[in-house]
Amino acid sequence: MVHKKHVQQNFSISACRTRDLNFRTTQESTRKLNMFVPPSHSRLLNLSACRSCQPHSPGLKETLIDDGHTPGEPVDMNAVAVVSRRGWNAVEARDRTEMKNPAKTVIVHHTALRYCAHSRDSVSELAHIQHMHMQERGFDDIGYNFLISGDGTVYEGRGWGIVGAHAKEHNFSSVGIAFMGNFNDELPSSVSLSALLRLLHIGVLHGHVQPNFVLVGHRDVAKTECPGKNLYALLPKLRDQLQNQ
Repeated sequence: MVHKKHVQQNFSISACRTRDLNFRTTQESTRKLNMFVPPSHSRLLNLSACRSCQPHSPGLKETLIDDGHTPGEPVDMNAVAVVSRRGWNAVEARDRTEMKNPAKTVIVHHTALRYCAHSRDSVSELAHIQHMHMQERGFDDIGYNFLISGDGTVYEGRGWGIVGAHAKEHNFSSVGIAFMGNFNDELPSSVSLSALLRLLHIGVLHGHVQPNFVLVGHRDVAKTECPGKNLYALLPKLRDQLQNQ
């Protein structure tokens, strides 16, 4: 059943300041962060088609956002918004390979392209990245499983449970999540970092990611500057946050 809603999500977090690397996303948080999902992506669907894949504890819920435009009411506070492939007009993948087991590694990337903080820019950039991956690099689809924009919106790439093309020799056991921008130059926003933490929590709850997964940067598994020095420097803080959730 499709529920049409104009989405504004309220996430409880403490004061987030990326520049001093001081952010929290715990239940004891004290400030509400309002993440606005544009009207062009405001039709809500349940991400998991399988009822048995729903979380068994009162944790985060994932909401898949598709295209459509109708005003509505806020979504549950404990949710993460994911713009579906249809929502950003992705080209159909040539082929898909399902992962045999939950991911044991989460690999953080940056796109090393322009920084995107608005939905219109993000959607055009996603189309560019998918075209580059498929037409220039010969991939079957966009390489990443998910991408995160500067406004904290998560975009579905290959999605959960599908082998990506983002880290050679590690694709079959990992999930690849790319921040949109060049983080040798830019600083990642606090909302994008919070979105990553919520997405990973969802991945564990739904059985797509192992509970004891390892969070690494692309440079940890390959000779590359990815995910950029500024984003890479935040990974220890993100690991601490994940352990304290």
